[in-house]
Amino acid sequence: MTPALPQASEILAALGEALFVWDLASDAIVWGEQAGAIFPGIPAERLATGAEFAKLIEPAQGLRSAALAQTSAVHGNDGTPYRVEYGVRMSASDPVVWIEETGRWFAGADGRPTRAIGSIRINNERHARDEELTRLARLDPLTGELNRSHLIAALAEAIEETTRFRSTAAFMLVGIDHLARVNDAFGFDVADAVILDVARRIRARLRGGDVLGRFSGNKFGLILKNCTVDDMNVAAERFLAGVRDEVVPTKSGPVSVTVSIGAVSLPRYARNTDEAINRAHETLDAAKRRRAGAFAAWRPDATRDAQRRVNIRVTDEIVTALNERRIRLAYEPVVSAATREGAFHECLVRMDQGDGQVLLAPDIVPVAERLGLIRLVDHRVLELVVAELAAAPDVRLSLNISPDTTMDPDWWAGIESLMRAHPGVAERLIVEITETVAIQDIDDVRAFVSRLKNFGSRIAIDDFGAGYTSFRNLRKLGVDIVKIDGAFVQNIIRSADDRAFVQTLIDLARRLDIKTVAEWVQDEEAATMLRDWGCDYIQGRLIGLASAERPWCRPPNDALPAAG
Repeated sequence: MTPALPQASEILAALGEALFVWDLASDAIVWGEQAGAIFPGIPAERLATGAEFAKLIEPAQGLRSAALAQTSAVHGNDGTPYRVEYGVRMSASDPVVWIEETGRWFAGADGRPTRAIGSIRINNERHARDEELTRLARLDPLTGELNRSHLIAALAEAIEETTRFRSTAAFMLVGIDHLARVNDAFGFDVADAVILDVARRIRARLRGGDVLGRFSGNKFGLILKNCTVDDMNVAAERFLAGVRDEVVPTKSGPVSVTVSIGAVSLPRYARNTDEAINRAHETLDAAKRRRAGAFAAWRPDATRDAQRRVNIRVTDEIVTALNERRIRLAYEPVVSAATREGAFHECLVRMDQGDGQVLLAPDIVPVAERLGLIRLVDHRVLELVVAELAAAPDVRLSLNISPDTTMDPDWWAGIESLMRAHPGVAERLIVEITETVAIQDIDDVRAFVSRLKNFGSRIAIDDFGAGYTSFRNLRKLGVDIVKIDGAFVQNIIRSADDRAFVQTLIDLARRLDIKTVAEWVQDEEAATMLRDWGCDYIQGRLIGLASAERPWCRPPNDALPAAG
């Protein structure tokens, strides 16, 4: 027997849908019989007109009318389709019923809506799913706290509130100390457990209204509302103690953890998010430098601010000088200690300021290194040195490169291109790297040295004796020359300790067949002593200081271009 088809009203009721006709001229709404099931407990008179129904709608009463107004009229029998979602409830204590309304409206002679027909259906599940997706988009997946973007948005709102209501707040960056060691020792899953536990401990010590978010991998951001400077100090100690006083239990065993904190008072010392984040970062770094598990609060510092203004000015000057080809070289002679015959010249960087003044290497290099510009300077110096070597076939030159440049692939690409374009230049080039670079990573530096020696260039270790490089490492690196730090050489006449130290360096280098250069040689007595000890070369005031004048033939036409 064939089952009877259910009535349309039964189908709609089963689907949680109801039909309606809305006459906009009179504002009357006629509902299908299913409306009572969708809106239980709502009196019929509250559904009878558009105006009364709008009073039940969240988040804005005009949503239905706006949906009609925002669609372009389609004249004809088919009407104009529209769709809108909203919540409905009788009072604030009632649960919200989320509704999806779809329909068509029909225009009058003036093109404006006069009638709408459609259906509504309950859509609580979809709305709940959308809310969950929105919530997840706001939160860090590991800790469940605000993610970085929403933390910064909350910070902006907090700063605005403090300004508007003349209140105070604090922004803190909490950094987990030595998290990389936990990663290396136990793995990322244990490090994640540490991050999660730290977040829980901080959360447990926050007041109502305070905000916690994950700022980066090992950092959390805290926004403490209505927080004075004194409150900030007390709160910081509460967070520090909450983390350090108990070990973190993990599957690999207990892990001892500390955090460091940098903080800034809002809006007194930070009136926007960039200032707040930068100053909290700055103080966090200062706290970590002092010791792990420390706290620092940002304070104005006239000396620091003045130095930053200098940094900005010098950065502009260096970049402008590079663009305008005002980076120059000065040449300091290095001679044989035994015969005083010229061996090579060390190239030192100079910067023509355009007003007749010249900045020397000690004025340029430390600032350029600190501001991240030294690679650009080293690239230009390389071009200038190769140009000199190519223009003067009998000249031998050395150049200093910074620690960053030793691992710079662009510098390598430049030197390889220049060496191929100018055969014979590499054999007359000496590259000087400081001893501190040589001891940072022996394997990386050895690869650097090997590549240069494959060109035919020689390698010198500059300022030898100031660091801790052993002669075994020198042999491992395969360097050709060590330049003994002038701080020891200049005192060999007066200091027995310096004499013993320099003489020992020279003797050990000679046994390893490594040439030696004594820097800062100032008088004949020191030069004679160095010669008698077996030092190969000397340089300094006695021989002649660096000069922009070339002691050889014609200058080049500026830097030779790299082969393309």
